[in-house]
Amino acid sequence: MAKQKSAPASTSAGGAKPRVREGRNGRPERDALSIPAATIDQADAPSAEPKRDGSLSKKEYEKELQRLNIELVKWEEWIKARGLKVVALFEGRDAAGKGGAIKRIMEPLNPRFARIVALPAPTERERTQWYFQRYVVHLPAAGEIALFDRSWYNRAGVERVMGFCSDAEFREFLRSGPEFERMLVRSGIILIKYWFSVSDAEQERRFQERLASPTKRWKLSPMDVESRAKWLDYSKAKDEMFSHTDIKQAPWWVVRSDDKKRARLNVITHLLSLIPYEDLTPEPIVLPPRQKDTGYVRPPMSDQTFIPEPY
Repeated sequence: MAKQKSAPASTSAGGAKPRVREGRNGRPERDALSIPAATIDQADAPSAEPKRDGSLSKKEYEKELQRLNIELVKWEEWIKARGLKVVALFEGRDAAGKGGAIKRIMEPLNPRFARIVALPAPTERERTQWYFQRYVVHLPAAGEIALFDRSWYNRAGVERVMGFCSDAEFREFLRSGPEFERMLVRSGIILIKYWFSVSDAEQERRFQERLASPTKRWKLSPMDVESRAKWLDYSKAKDEMFSHTDIKQAPWWVVRSDDKKRARLNVITHLLSLIPYEDLTPEPIVLPPRQKDTGYVRPPMSDQTFIPEPY
């Protein structure tokens, strides 16, 4: 069967052009969080997000997500066939939508070759290791995809703001982090870094929604609540982190995430666009006939233990 090039459709949004700020490497940086401190309370102003022509309906969202799911399967098959090694980092403020995006990316993928890396706080032993050591063991082999739900950038974010690392450790991370990532890229790893940008007002709304939901309340930790009081500190930490780690070999890609549905579709579309792939869908499979009954008598069903069936 001839291989067909797969070209995911791009998603663009019209409307007002957001304010642009130049990053360290000269590329424009657009981020609702990168605003002067004097206007921090206006982070959810219309200029932070381009205007949309109406909201995305559930039907439209699910239809497009289904199309992208098919593309993700082709994308993963290409990665397996070519022995590529893919690492995608998902960073951003609490309740920015990282977990939801990762979940939608993973849903159609084969968990034998794609996995989520979401590490807990480091143990006492891990605190004595080289900082990047506990992340290195989760890097992919050939044909694998690792999606990091937060990553080594904890040092530049929560650890920096909440005082879990010293100033010397933070400064060392800003020096060694880019070199670590360049080393990964030279080794053949495709490194992709996403920052999910959420406004102050939308984060507040999501926090309140979690507090009111018994199935989402677990997502709010004491650290998340305390982070609300340090919004400006996180903004400063993020801006300093970007100025040192937005490198040519592994740039930061900012995802506007006030609209969760659009953010998920946009990040999947962008992820697919970064690794050109071909359609390796195999020829249709014909199932063989089932083995003929030769008179084998199976044990009675009553010998087996079944789960209760309340429904």
